Amino acid sequence: ITLKQLPKISEEQVMLEPAMRNTAPCILLSALKIKKKNPNALMLVAPSDHWIEDENAFANDVQACFDAAQRENILLTLGIEPTFPNTGYGYIESDKNDISEIKKVRQFREKPNYETAKQFLADGNFLWNAGIFIWSAHSIVASFEEYLTEMNSLFSKGISVLNTSEEKNFIEKNYSEAENISIDYGILEKAGNVFVKRATFDWNDLGTWGALYDKLEKDENQNAVVNAETLLKNSASNMIFTDTKKLVVLDGIEEYIVVDKEDVLLLFPKKKEQQIKELLNEVSRKFDKKYL
Repeated sequence: ITLKQLPKISEEQVMLEPAMRNTAPCILLSALKIKKKNPNALMLVAPSDHWIEDENAFANDVQACFDAAQRENILLTLGIEPTFPNTGYGYIESDKNDISEIKKVRQFREKPNYETAKQFLADGNFLWNAGIFIWSAHSIVASFEEYLTEMNSLFSKGISVLNTSEEKNFIEKNYSEAENISIDYGILEKAGNVFVKRATFDWNDLGTWGALYDKLEKDENQNAVVNAETLLKNSASNMIFTDTKKLVVLDGIEEYIVVDKEDVLLLFPKKKEQQIKELLNEVSRKFDKKYL
């Protein structure tokens, strides 16, 4: 999929994770690979499932952060202006009195409850954490050396094979030994050189079915359909997806997520979408990884 959507990159530029270990391990391995090729390289880390409306504004924001990362030994993130008290995102707090374009991060805040999220919006110095990071390869590797020393040692022993034919074997043998930890917990919440720039582009996290629904075209009853044939009666405001162009017949269904994918059929209320992650954990416990 990656090579098809990004035809200008080569297969050697794509690394596959042999095991799920959150964001820190893949970022470190990528940084070591890039740093070996170009010690002065700058890095952009961005989720693949986000919707960015204004690509020019995004490019300008990234360039401003690249310039800052080139000047100083700092780690940067792009924060999103909150538009409502969302309890599904983490928040980034900066100094309320700092009028700089790029501000030092005071702290990263966990996903809040609704009342806390409302207070964050009222305070005005909180941004959504979109998981978009910018830094130099040198700066982020130095941070791993300081804060995640075991992981750094694990991957650094393979520097000699990175960007060679032996890279894949090294990753398959060692990757699963890395700690399962996010870049936020492992590095950003500990480091004292983390800065944030308020994004100037419209953004949506398509990592949730609800967010995808918001961006898709709807029929006259506000149903959003992806890769499916449908016969819908008395049904409205549903998010419908199949991976095989299956016929979906609904009658009297409203505000539901309907997903048919391989061996799994999901029918779930949209208003309970935040519980899907918990549901997946329950499925994993009961059925191991068979349906994930």
